[in-house]
Parts: sequence; structure tokens; C-alpha cells
Amino acid sequence: MARREIGQEVMSFARAERRGGLDDLSDAIDWARLDGWLSGISSASSPGEPGWPPLCLLKALLLGVWHDLSDVKLAEALDDRASFRRFCGFSSGEATPERTAFVRFRRALARRRLDKVLFSEVVRQLDARGLTVRTGSLVDATVIRAASEDDPGAGWCVYGGPRRTPVKGYKAHVATDEAGGIVRRIAVTPANVADARGAAGLLGRWPGRVWADSAYDQGPLKARIRKGRGEPMIVRRLHKRSRAALDAAKRTWNAAIHPVRARIEKVFGTAKRSYGLARARYLGRRRVSLQVHLTFIAYNLRRAVSLARPAPA
Repeated sequence: MARREIGQEVMSFARAERRGGLDDLSDAIDWARLDGWLSGISSASSPGEPGWPPLCLLKALLLGVWHDLSDVKLAEALDDRASFRRFCGFSSGEATPERTAFVRFRRALARRRLDKVLFSEVVRQLDARGLTVRTGSLVDATVIRAASEDDPGAGWCVYGGPRRTPVKGYKAHVATDEAGGIVRRIAVTPANVADARGAAGLLGRWPGRVWADSAYDQGPLKARIRKGRGEPMIVRRLHKRSRAALDAAKRTWNAAIHPVRARIEKVFGTAKRSYGLARARYLGRRRVSLQVHLTFIAYNLRRAVSLARPAPA
């Protein structure tokens, strides 16, 4: 499979002169490991035409997440910004991919279901660097509005604050490490799948402490956690007919759980406000799953750079 050769010109910005930002992200993981999973993918528009190296396209898609860019804006920024070129491996003045190359590459990733593989490889590397706190997990789910109500893979749910309204979309079920620093597991379902049911795919064999809100206060889930010798640190539901003493005990328990459980809200806030995950960009569960996994790969890499910085004196 023919690939274009890029980055042949000596870059003017030497490694020793790097100053953080995208350059820190370039050093966050071993990108060659991800490139190994991308072998066999071609972004060529026609047979026989050399395709762009898939790793440069993956890095470009992550730039699109970090800066919430459409494919058109991403192609323009990659052609124009030196830091974007350097991160993806292009030298100055070299041709860069057009919008349709990103479309073809994304389609190939979704077809091969590489979103989970790439995400797991990033998490594996961050685990190896000791950047995750593995004593337990924070578990929660967030609703992602469908790109169109005609999306057959999406489901309806009631969503929002006091003014709860029906929304068609998907849910991203997420487990972070106990510190709320790194996203470790993801499951994507239609929005009508209950949070506790979606959490089933987030629990490993030995879950440790599992922190969650009252949507997860269900007997079967807690039994599964205990079966793996874990401890369900779950907000308990208050019932109107409960005895006052029982409610008081629950409130005391919940007061201790809420501050830890709430750490995961910052993860969703970043993903939705900064990375465009409030709404799906594509139709179909497989493509939305790719969007979700790329979003949290991008989140984890940013978070890893932050965690690796020395604490201020």
C-alpha cells in the first residue's frame, strides 16, 4: 500500500527548543504503538494513489477535537499553522491533507472498529507511566444529542435540569480512575439505556471502590461490584416513606460520597464545553462511538501532560 512521504525537510524548530503545548503532547506517549494499529489503512481517494500516513491523520483528528474544528476548518488550520504541521509531522511548505482525507480516514477507523483499540492503547501507556490512580473508579454517564432525530441508532430519553425535555441521542458511559484524572473505560449506547445497565461494561474483574450517583443505587450492580471484591461507594436514594433515622443515615453517607463522585463532572464539562461532545457530529452508533473515543483520547493526553508536570515549589 503506497503512502506519501512527509516531513523530509529538516524542521526549523529543534527538539531542544520545544516550549510545551503541542510539543508536550508529542512526547506524552509512544505514537509508534498507535501507528502499528493503523497499518493497512489507506486514505487515498483512488486506487494506486499514495495515501497520507495514517498516524498524521490520527493526530490531525485529535487537533480537531482539542480545538473543536470541523473538517474544513481543520484542513485550513493544518495548512496554515506551524504548530499543527509540526505535531502531525509535516515540514513547512509541504502539502497537507484536504478535508475529504479526514472523512475517508474516519470512515476506515469506524469500519475497523479501531476506536476502542486506540483508546485502550493510550490508557495502557498512561498506566505504565503511573499516571492513573487504580484503587477505584468514578462512574457516570452523559447524554450526547444526536446529529439528527432521523438517526436510527439513537434513542430517546428525558434529559436536563428542572425543565426536563425529551432528547434523542446517545449516552457515553465513562469510568475514570479514582482521582478523576484519566478516563479508563468507555461504553457508548443509545440514550434510552439506563445508567446502571451501561455501567456493566465499565467494571473490570476487580473493580475496587466504585463511586457513583444515585442512578446506580441498584441491587444487581452493587452485587456485581461486591462479587469482584469491590466496594460500592454509591449515593443512596431517599424515599418518601423511609423512616427519619434511615434517611439521616443515608444523608450522612451521601455527604461523604458526593465530593469524590463529583470529580467526574469536570471530565464531562471539558468534553462538552471545550471538545464539542454535547452533540454528535455524525449519524450511527459506530461513528458516534469513534467521536466519543477520540474525544477521551484527546482528554487523556491533555490530562497526562498536566499530571506529569512537576508540582510548583
